[in-house]
Amino acid sequence: MGAIASPCSPERLFVPERGNERAYRDALGSFTTGITVVTAMTDQGPIGMTVNSFTSVSLEPPLVLWSPAKSSSKHGSFQQAVHFAIHVLGAEQDHLCQAFSRGGAGFAGLPWTTSEERVPTLCDTLARFECRRSATHDAGDHSLILGRVLRVALRDGEPLCYSRGMLGRFAGRN
Repeated sequence: MGAIASPCSPERLFVPERGNERAYRDALGSFTTGITVVTAMTDQGPIGMTVNSFTSVSLEPPLVLWSPAKSSSKHGSFQQAVHFAIHVLGAEQDHLCQAFSRGGAGFAGLPWTTSEERVPTLCDTLARFECRRSATHDAGDHSLILGRVLRVALRDGEPLCYSRGMLGRFAGRN
């Protein structure tokens, strides 16, 4: 019996294991996401982290999830934070993405305020979810942090997107 010709275009099929890390990351990067900055208050002051691993979990009760890398110097502080805020960045907020990425300046020179729970909140983001930690789960080299949404702020505008290692805008079609 001969091989059956596939109607699909060629693809690279691989097992996500040691030696294929780059290909696995590239495959994950083909899923376009928004960009968020997660903030919390510590005894040493405000902290923030750029995150694209964010998703809604439930409408009732209102739950969201984000996933910090255990290798982050801020991982322990975020894992212990009872309250945190997740800020969805707008298309013109590349500077916030960079400020809270590894090696960025964080809150230095940025306008911010605090929530009722003393969580630092960034100004003028597209959306903000003020949360109380609901659960934390171990997930390989990351943690899953589930938050109960206490309050939401929303503004009009376009989101900042991340795809295949690049920041950009969403170009919708009708």
